[in-house]
Amino acid sequence: MNFRRSSRDEPEINLIPFIDVLLVVLIFLMLSTTYSKFTELQIKLPVADADQQRDYLKEVIVAVSSDGRYMVSKLPVDGRSIEALSAALTAAAKAGKDSVIIISADASASHQSVITVMEAARRSGLTQITFATQSAAQAGAK
Repeated sequence: MNFRRSSRDEPEINLIPFIDVLLVVLIFLMLSTTYSKFTELQIKLPVADADQQRDYLKEVIVAVSSDGRYMVSKLPVDGRSIEALSAALTAAAKAGKDSVIIISADASASHQSVITVMEAARRSGLTQITFATQSAAQAGAK
């Protein structure tokens, strides 16, 4: 007779499936999280510290009003289409392809209005684009 106690092996806990499940849950939570904080930000643009604006022959200043009207080199553009704006930019670009487009948009102008100016500049072959801003001191004085 065998009166010895049989030695039992200690059961092992396999952690690999547990880690796999946790990673799936983590990925699900990351993908389903909403970022509502970003929609609550109150942003007022544009303000920056920069030098005063200078007039050069290569510069074409495009003004965008808050209601979406355009002026190219202080001349109003008829219509709000990309084609009309592109024709005005081509006529105003005295230096040709070396001209620099300065977009001077109102702080409350729509994003689409600024994108329209950028698309019209691209169609005209003008690739150098910059944005005009005002300093914080000037913004506070107005």
